[in-house]
Amino acid sequence: MRVEAPPHGAPRQISGVLLDETAIARRVAELGAAISADYAGREVVLVTVLRGGLYFLADLCRAIDGETRLDFMAITAYGSETHPEGGVRITKDLDENIEGAHVLVVEDIIDTGLTLNYLLGVLRSRKPASLEVAVLLDRGQRRIADLPIAYRGFHMPDTFAVGYGLDLAGRWRNLPYLGTLSDEALEEAGLA
Repeated sequence: MRVEAPPHGAPRQISGVLLDETAIARRVAELGAAISADYAGREVVLVTVLRGGLYFLADLCRAIDGETRLDFMAITAYGSETHPEGGVRITKDLDENIEGAHVLVVEDIIDTGLTLNYLLGVLRSRKPASLEVAVLLDRGQRRIADLPIAYRGFHMPDTFAVGYGLDLAGRWRNLPYLGTLSDEALEEAGLA
């Protein structure tokens, strides 16, 4: 990914744009078309983990031509990221029973994959008819857990980014593009 200059009026902490609004919309439409074809004639339950995945989920479900239902989970990872067993807690569970349903987990970004691997194990135990993953941003170079990703938007460099659901301390999720942060913003957050 090539970093472009931030758009006019961008917050001063945004130093560049990795993916603009047009590129994201185009890829989401392509993913929606692929999912529509693969699930033709079947209802699919789209599940996302709050909060970051909400933005991708909203656009993706509108790009799917077919019946969809939405459900949400919230999880908290704590302790060491390399030891997810006992280090992940579900703080908001699904509202609906997914037994026998075709379930597509919709993620904004996957890094190590440990938390998603835990989540997939939980969902598999509920006996869905199928269970697949759609991710907008795949940071595969950090992957520890082997994950079955059926739909991938973009390969993401090992760069801290915000926008389109990604945040830093709850800020900048609402940017319509994926932006990089200035050195000053990263230093203030203790990430530089």
